[in-house]
Amino acid sequence: MISRIGLCCALLMLCDSAAAHSGTGLAGGFVPGFEHPLTGLDHLLAMVSVGLWGAFLGPPLVQVLPVVFPGMMVGGAILAMLGVPLPPVEIGIALSVLVLGVCIAMRFESPVWLASVIVAFFGIFHGYAHGKELPSAADPIGYSAGFVLATGLLHVTGIGLGFFSDRPGGVALIRGAGGIIGALGVWFSYEAIRS
Repeated sequence: MISRIGLCCALLMLCDSAAAHSGTGLAGGFVPGFEHPLTGLDHLLAMVSVGLWGAFLGPPLVQVLPVVFPGMMVGGAILAMLGVPLPPVEIGIALSVLVLGVCIAMRFESPVWLASVIVAFFGIFHGYAHGKELPSAADPIGYSAGFVLATGLLHVTGIGLGFFSDRPGGVALIRGAGGIIGALGVWFSYEAIRS
């Protein structure tokens, strides 16, 4: 099982960072929208981490966090389309990977309200990055639908990985994965600050 996780981590490293949000436009349509969250390592890790942390925290957060994140992504996209300024978005996205990874690694037992606020805060940054590009997409509604579906599936993937905590050594393995995610968040943050 450890070799499978190592293989998954290696494959994830082949994905590009989502730091290429230039606002130059999107291809549009359902399929490009669905594919986009799967090709940016920082987005992918943040979305899987939301589900994984929710699984660690258990009910009701295992259900609440995967609803809060995409809901606030929509809010962030609307803010971007309205031209509302936000602090550097790529730094917010990078910090989401760092913070969520640390929450998993430390098995941070957050109250419902705090976990919801953390996830909502970072959801705004993820949505904002795409909201700046969305109006220029050929089919913004199809793109949005694909993007939200892929986001939900990544949350479900994180929840599924969370079930490994019931297996012998599973908690240590998941916490270790959280540490790796957090370390990648440090790297993403460095890259975002540098550019």
